[in-house]
Amino acid sequence: MEQVNIFWFRRDLRLKDNAGLYYALKSGAPLIPIFIFDKNILDKLEDKSDRRVAFIHAALEEIQEGLNKIDSSLLVYYGTPEEVFYQLLSKYKIEKIFTNHDYEPYAQERDKTIADLLSKNGAILNTFKDQVIFEKGEVLKDDEKPYTVFTPYSRKWKAKLDSEMSLYNDHSISYYLKPYPTEEYFSHFYKTSPLNIPTLE
Repeated sequence: MEQVNIFWFRRDLRLKDNAGLYYALKSGAPLIPIFIFDKNILDKLEDKSDRRVAFIHAALEEIQEGLNKIDSSLLVYYGTPEEVFYQLLSKYKIEKIFTNHDYEPYAQERDKTIADLLSKNGAILNTFKDQVIFEKGEVLKDDEKPYTVFTPYSRKWKAKLDSEMSLYNDHSISYYLKPYPTEEYFSHFYKTSPLNIPTLE
């Protein structure tokens, strides 16, 4: 059974400047990129022609086009995350799964379930900050407690961003604004012939 690592695309549908993808590509093992059309989410949509789903599908086609140019391919599934990862674990020897943080209540419960499943099969789920500049624990009051009023929080957030922008503009290292040059490691994507993306239907 071939050993691979997995990158799980979610809210981060881009190949470039993607934190989790960057660390996944640097991890060593051939990297298989996947996306899951999650039935737990889609089955609750009232409008089966939801434009958000069409937007995601178009973004996946763009990613697929980029991967095909480097002799790789995106694996796109329709099912529950548990079903998909059972399938992947039966097909590959997986050491690590990489993805970016998702903050929704359902997403956090889903990720805990998947992490438990992977752990039982000798694999690890690694998640990274990607879709926000500052997470909630990174903008705190002077006493290190979280804000409960928006206006002072907003002032602190903007001051912190201004400080980071000054570092960035002075070509100093900014932890919060640093880019992730994923393209330097595109050769680490798993090599395969182009695979079909499921249709919206």
